[in-house]
Amino acid sequence: AMAMGGVSLDKDAIALINTVTDPGYLLRIFGGFLIYFVGGYLLYAAMFAAVGSAVDNEKDTNNLQLPITIPLILAIFVMMNAMQEPNGPLAVWFSMIPFTSPVVMMVRLPYGLPDGFWWSVVLLYATFLGMVWLAGKIYRVGVFMYGKKPTLGELLKWVRYKS
Repeated sequence: AMAMGGVSLDKDAIALINTVTDPGYLLRIFGGFLIYFVGGYLLYAAMFAAVGSAVDNEKDTNNLQLPITIPLILAIFVMMNAMQEPNGPLAVWFSMIPFTSPVVMMVRLPYGLPDGFWWSVVLLYATFLGMVWLAGKIYRVGVFMYGKKPTLGELLKWVRYKS
């Protein structure tokens, strides 16, 4: 044990201090956080924009928001499992799914740059772009449907609608 100002540090504490002060580790954590925070934010903002453009009052949003919040809740449960087994099949698959990857991948990053990291990032941002396109199609039709309460099936019709 090494004495530091009257405080005795064991090997584990010294290893932890070395890890959290390592520039590569810090870059991986903060870089990953930035990539996934921005990607996750943009993806969920586009999804909520699609819901917002489809309805004309707050009461109608409740049933359309549920499909958006379910993946987030699922990601939190998978995150708890990923803390125990960061490279287990559940953690690996859910870190590749764009709707859950911003949460699950942040649990896997402290253990090293996981396999599939860049594929996960590409999928996340590609899904965001697809969601913006989808939200635009929903908005184009939804703006003319004032007063009509849309269902999920109705939104799918709006997406397929050709102008």
